[in-house]
Amino acid sequence: MKRTASDFIYTGLSPEPLRNAYVEYDDDGTIVSVGLCPDPAAEPDFRHGAIVPGLVNSHCHLELSHLQGKFTKGSGMSGFINQINELRDSTSVENKRKIAAEWLGILWNQGVSAMSDISNCDDTFRLKSESPMYTRTFLEVFGTEPEDCASVMDDVRRLAEKAAECRIDAAPTPHACYTMSPELLTAASAEALAAGYLSYHSEESPEEDDLMISGAGALADNYNGRHLSTPPVTGKQSLYYFTDRLRKVHEGPFDEHILLVHNVCLTQEALDYAMQYMKNVWWAVCPLSNIFIHNALPPVPLMRRNGLRITVGTDSLSSNDTLDMVREMFCLQESFKDVPFGEILQWATYNGAEFLSREDTLGSLEEGKKPGIVLIRNVDADGRLTADSISERVI
Repeated sequence: MKRTASDFIYTGLSPEPLRNAYVEYDDDGTIVSVGLCPDPAAEPDFRHGAIVPGLVNSHCHLELSHLQGKFTKGSGMSGFINQINELRDSTSVENKRKIAAEWLGILWNQGVSAMSDISNCDDTFRLKSESPMYTRTFLEVFGTEPEDCASVMDDVRRLAEKAAECRIDAAPTPHACYTMSPELLTAASAEALAAGYLSYHSEESPEEDDLMISGAGALADNYNGRHLSTPPVTGKQSLYYFTDRLRKVHEGPFDEHILLVHNVCLTQEALDYAMQYMKNVWWAVCPLSNIFIHNALPPVPLMRRNGLRITVGTDSLSSNDTLDMVREMFCLQESFKDVPFGEILQWATYNGAEFLSREDTLGSLEEGKKPGIVLIRNVDADGRLTADSISERVI
């Protein structure tokens, strides 16, 4: 049995840290006990900083890691789509895989024990199958033209077969209201719900809502200019539309695990409507990506008032400078100063593990679990993050 101690230990279950505390664990990383140090000076392995459970990145696009530093910031969603279309294949498959492998290793060493990852191809399947990190891969579906629905679904099912050959958990999932015909949105949602897990980009930008409410705006102009079909104008925010398309699969309540990602434009009215039907929903925030594209942040106070289960992701290196979960948490801590760091950490650990149905082993420092143990260095005197905070894996 091994033991390490620190100035602060956050278990992932409480917003308040234990001060001058220890965690004991077996050789395989299974937690044996957590407690207070009778004499911190006598601890042989005392590490200054905060010990936390392994982190859970609830939204990432690992296969886009080769795009780091190539995108113009502040472009809005329409400009971002133009850039992704231009640059997605700007390097060889071999180089994409090499860079993705490097970043997967960085994520693991920084303490990420599990990840919800988006894939549009099989570039990262083998990497994830060989990694000690648990990943659930969402095979993202696109297609604006109704007549293409069957062929697009055939393609993603073949991709799912490749994922199965690599023995990774994977299934199709819909992308967003503006990249899919109504028929494809429902078809992809049906496949995701059948697998028990659905991830969906929701309320990410004002342009998305403009498109759904009035059929106008930058995103509408972009798609009309490329002669692509757009979703029907509903006069309501996009979350209403997505909820109604889900109801085409089966009537609620939806007990399947649903992850709504971004939520920058979430309102009380839209979430009230969705919550009538979605009984197992988590709400992912990716603040640095939202700032990168829109210079905006999700309405965290609204989300907290409603008791929503929030998770934290990094999004991709096309819309972020790094995949560092500590930077995401620091951004949230500094942007919403009344939120305890320990609560933000719960979003980035236990809540993410719960979405993945891995809370029995991951997400918190509890006896019998094997979440990974992570040290965050350079915290302040109250155990909160600083601009210099960095994370490293202990086990």
